[in-house]
Amino acid sequence: MTVQLFVDAAGPLMSVQDLGRPGQMDVGLSRGGAMDRSALLDAAALLGGSVRPGIEMAGMGGTFHVDAPLRFALTGAVMRATVDGQALRWNASHLLLPGQVLVIGAVRAGSYGYLVPAGAVLGRDVLGSAAAHLSAGLGQRLQAGDVVQIKASGAGAGQVLPDRADLDGGTLRLMPGPQTQMFSAAEQARFTQTVFHRSPQANRTALPLIQDGPGFAALAGHPVSDFIAPGDVQITGDGTPVLMMAECQTVGGYPRIGTVIAADMARAAQAPVGAALRFEWVDVERADALFVPEAQQLATLKAAVRPLVRDPRDIPDLLSYQMISGVTAGRDLEPLP
Repeated sequence: MTVQLFVDAAGPLMSVQDLGRPGQMDVGLSRGGAMDRSALLDAAALLGGSVRPGIEMAGMGGTFHVDAPLRFALTGAVMRATVDGQALRWNASHLLLPGQVLVIGAVRAGSYGYLVPAGAVLGRDVLGSAAAHLSAGLGQRLQAGDVVQIKASGAGAGQVLPDRADLDGGTLRLMPGPQTQMFSAAEQARFTQTVFHRSPQANRTALPLIQDGPGFAALAGHPVSDFIAPGDVQITGDGTPVLMMAECQTVGGYPRIGTVIAADMARAAQAPVGAALRFEWVDVERADALFVPEAQQLATLKAAVRPLVRDPRDIPDLLSYQMISGVTAGRDLEPLP
């Protein structure tokens, strides 16, 4: 069944995102996809099946309605969400019915929230992905009046996952790269001793980091242009560290002091403006040991899913539910004549 999800209001940076387009660097296209890949894995665990495209909401959500029943998950940055005024649990799956209005407000924790429908998003595939790659001009932002076509799947009851603990900054583990030795041992040590803050200029391309004190400098000159990828930390000409994100360019000339490991990229993406971020060096062997394939992550998440139990105090039509089963007049216990 095809369901139409109507976007009645949209925040300033809303788009459809999936796991992106790997393997396109030879044509100058970075992987792109969701800023927080973990949020799409959470949604897949809540809805069952594999990873689906979702609507990524940066800082602010929107208002939605449907023309047929649609099960969906809310993951990533925590936002205030209601259906017809009734509050919804975040990091959980819910059902939206025709005539109901889903309202998602501003973030309460984190930066990027996700509304993930149970089904395939239709009509948006380009180069094997539904993801909008805004810096490359593939796809576009969602705006009020847009309609997202969904081949709906999955019914089932509401599900919930434990709350996440990586939405307010923290420590990012950094492994050395081919240009790390361009920085002195003292500069490398100072880098891990510095408390950085997420810049308001952060976006899907890059996350500049603000710090007190002098910037960081390479030993001499700049390398020739080299391949770069999400997770690389470049040091710009004025000494500012910049963490490459999902839609980064594929080639750059600034030296890279190191690369944030994949396991910590969701923490980096979700750090709100002004959040404190620090770095910790790990060697390549440790980075390899910390790597967990996304298929294995999804299996672990599915094992952690639990039924979503609603608080009776939050159910306005509680008396319309059949809450007692197996009730009889008692005559079934009398002996037959």
